[in-house]
Amino acid sequence: MVISDKWNCYREDDVGKAKFVKEKILDDVWWDYIDYILSFTGPIYDMLRACDTDKPCLHLVYDMWDSMIEKVKMSIYRHEGKRIDEESTFYNVVHQILVDRWNKNNTPLHCMAHSLNPKYYSDEWLHEDQNRVPPHRDEEVTRERNKCFKRYFEDITERTKVITEFGKFSGYVEAFSEYDSIHNRWHMDPYTWWCAYGAYAPSLQKLALRLLVQPASSSCCERN
Repeated sequence: MVISDKWNCYREDDVGKAKFVKEKILDDVWWDYIDYILSFTGPIYDMLRACDTDKPCLHLVYDMWDSMIEKVKMSIYRHEGKRIDEESTFYNVVHQILVDRWNKNNTPLHCMAHSLNPKYYSDEWLHEDQNRVPPHRDEEVTRERNKCFKRYFEDITERTKVITEFGKFSGYVEAFSEYDSIHNRWHMDPYTWWCAYGAYAPSLQKLALRLLVQPASSSCCERN
């Protein structure tokens, strides 16, 4: 647009603004800044778009959050030429904004759904990143999951039963130690896996089948 002959006609309306616009658009350094901004905001946007659908994704949100934070950090550190163990003032600001937003939206239900996704106990998922731990070994997830258990199962006898079932599921105990059950944690979608192997933990299966079909946002309902 700015290198078109017709730009001269527009330029006459406000020469100062026209000059500023043309300089920016033709400035390679400015476009480098744009690329940088897109590189660290892209993962945030992708996560928002993935959650803002009517597809079942409640059980994916917690992991998407961790992956998104890591991508944002790597983009900023790469641009600043810093090692991963160094301090970045700008990243700290961005991270705090994201954490504040997460704390407003995160609920124990996210952690419960995360805990009931068989994929997150598989060797394939754990070996993708050396910092990953299965949900039953994550302190935050465990704390929030226990809140959810108390909310869902007010009766202590019933709650003890379902927590025992969760221990068997997460620890590969009894029937959950069978080869097919372990192998398919990675190869089956979570809902199908619970349909196939969840009968060994009926109370937990019932809860899992509810959560694994839940969208993470109410936007689809609001649009309707």
